[in-house]
Amino acid sequence: MDTTVINKNTTTMKTISLKSWLTDIIVMAKRELLKVKHSPEKLFDVTVMPIIMIIVFSQLFGGAIMGNVKAYLPLVVPGILIQTLVMTSGAAGTQLREDLDKGATDRFNSLPISRIAPLAGTLISDIIRYIIAAVFALGTGAALGWRASAGFGWLLVAIGLAIVTTWALSWLFALVGVLAKSAATVTTISSFLTMFLAFLSNAYIPVTSLPKWLKVIAENNPVSHLITAFKEVAYNGNFGHEAWLVLLISLLIVLILAPVTVLAYSKKN
Repeated sequence: MDTTVINKNTTTMKTISLKSWLTDIIVMAKRELLKVKHSPEKLFDVTVMPIIMIIVFSQLFGGAIMGNVKAYLPLVVPGILIQTLVMTSGAAGTQLREDLDKGATDRFNSLPISRIAPLAGTLISDIIRYIIAAVFALGTGAALGWRASAGFGWLLVAIGLAIVTTWALSWLFALVGVLAKSAATVTTISSFLTMFLAFLSNAYIPVTSLPKWLKVIAENNPVSHLITAFKEVAYNGNFGHEAWLVLLISLLIVLILAPVTVLAYSKKN
């Protein structure tokens, strides 16, 4: 398989191999990770935030909702993990918009690399952020007494399921990043969607306690399905209906949004 690289400055075309195409993507992914090396505060949302949220939410609401903190942890730890991963997905859109605004994308276009390498590299580098978020969120939960009763192996499967699903969602935020007028707009939109999906779900409370109309929304919220799937896998070792459902939803998101996002990104260049 070959792909074509267009140098806009010389209007010449160069065909590169699949190996070179993948190398370009890896280089762009490393570029994103090097930003973290020079600005460690960029990891605040996947390190400090999940720690604070799990401690604060468990101590504030554990007694009121479940009677005690220990009983609340099986509910709130997966919820905060998934919310953190969904929030992390929005970073891809913000980064793409910043590159477009600052002219970095124009500089990339002057190089003999694949046109979509910066886009793909940004999305791939986010996988590292997902892994870091999972370690800090679940590590904090474990320190407070949370356990995945199905065992470590099933916990890894549950984490993988969560990462695959939220990575698929990052294509939505990437599209927002390409189409929005500023990085601030992307941040606002992604924050609103994240809060809407997280708080109108089963992340923090049992949906049975909600009014009927809110219960319908929460039960049909994709985040609720992902949290339920995570719990079934991590607690019961059951990769069942909910897990397959979120995988199907993730596949549909990628199949629909990935081509649209790539097309929109190419037109911006």
